[in-house]
Amino acid sequence: MLFFDPLYFVVMVASLLVSLGAQAWVLTAIRSQAVVPMRSGLTGGQVARMVLRASGLAEVRLALSEGWLTDHYDPSTRTLRLSPDNYYGTSVAAAGIAAHEAGHAIQDARRYWPMALRQRLVPAANVGTQLGVLLVVVGLAMRALGVAELGVLTFAGFVLFTLVTLPVEIDASRRARTALAQSGAFAPDELAGIGRVLRAAAATYVAGALTAIMQLLYFAARVAGARRRNS
Repeated sequence: MLFFDPLYFVVMVASLLVSLGAQAWVLTAIRSQAVVPMRSGLTGGQVARMVLRASGLAEVRLALSEGWLTDHYDPSTRTLRLSPDNYYGTSVAAAGIAAHEAGHAIQDARRYWPMALRQRLVPAANVGTQLGVLLVVVGLAMRALGVAELGVLTFAGFVLFTLVTLPVEIDASRRARTALAQSGAFAPDELAGIGRVLRAAAATYVAGALTAIMQLLYFAARVAGARRRNS
């Protein structure tokens, strides 16, 4: 069985360590900058609005989202939602996160094609994370290799989503840093702190892509090995 394979255990442990390391990095960066107040006193919501207006996107809605680190941009309604800590917060971390999400709104307005591609891949990603693994497990257990191979292809859709996400997130951070630097409202040390937050956040997406690739390679190797034994 797949779940009793020592190599599968190694892959899952390695994936877990990579993910936990990236999460620890981003949490450390956010918490360290969350206690550093902006000299301007601007809230994250005001920073987001400033970036949007400077980019000619005053019509984008700004709203609250419930929870912690639930910040996101919804292209279907052109709404930028910030968690209460970042909407009302006046810290360097709040400014960086808010500007990053505003960067996604800019991508949407400029029709940044990787972002559009990522949106189209959402259904495949949602299916691939669960159904893909299930098909591989069932296919190998029942020696139905066609089913297992379909599972590998399905899971590959999720992997593709994680890979496309990387340039989208990195570009949003780049746009955020550029907008903040051009505004002249932030001191060099504040921009440096924002950069630390954004780099740490990007690391979580790199970790996600790496773990997904490791799992895909493992599944593909298991199915290929089973195919060779049956031929």
